[in-house]
Amino acid sequence: MNIYSLFQETDRERVSDGSIVPILNGCKSAHRLLVIVCPQLGDFDSLEYAWWLQREKSYLLATGVIVRMVGIGDRASGQKFCDFTRFPAECLFLDPIAKLHAQLDLYPGLSLKFPGLATSQNAWVNLMLMCAGIGSPGTLAEVFRGYKGDRSAPQLIASEEIVRAKPLPPIQGSFFNLAGGSGFQRPFELATLRLRNMAEVIGNWHTYVPDPAYLTQRGGTFLFDDRGELLYEHRDRGILGFAANMSQPLSFLGE
Repeated sequence: MNIYSLFQETDRERVSDGSIVPILNGCKSAHRLLVIVCPQLGDFDSLEYAWWLQREKSYLLATGVIVRMVGIGDRASGQKFCDFTRFPAECLFLDPIAKLHAQLDLYPGLSLKFPGLATSQNAWVNLMLMCAGIGSPGTLAEVFRGYKGDRSAPQLIASEEIVRAKPLPPIQGSFFNLAGGSGFQRPFELATLRLRNMAEVIGNWHTYVPDPAYLTQRGGTFLFDDRGELLYEHRDRGILGFAANMSQPLSFLGE
């Protein structure tokens, strides 16, 4: 399978205007093209990936990387996602039944069948098992990293930034200095950002997840050069596994 050709031939609804257009529309001038096929738009991985892309948007622009993201959801979930993450709506496309994920043979997640449960209920049970690390390698270690800190990862919250992560009170970034200093990912820093994401999704659950049948579906990352040659790919194998290097999720762009 030629992955670039598949993307070229794929039309999806664009969040910005609701038009059905090729997902690579407007990408001919790309020095490099980064296509991210993410899980549900309300998934931890989707929100966290978008946060990193926004953090590094100046670098992406300076190095000529054009980004396209395809996520599971409808236009309402796409608009909510873009409002929260500030990911550009003209670069986000929708795949409500994860058809592209299947074409790319991306990991559908744990798919155990439980007698008497509907499809959506099965998906819920499988998701909970994956959150516990079953059928989701690396998830528990990554959760723990969010609490213990990581000196190989950058500082995530600026000292003057205020983070609102219910049910916690507003927290100023300088608070995390008490846990060991600055200039690296401090204890509880990443966990706080993830709590903020979780609160956002739970508070708007039916918007972010219009069809829970695809709760366990994982995503993938594909980087191409200006000729459409595949430079890099990563296929998620578990929750909180959207990058090979979760300490520096976009480090592959500099390799």
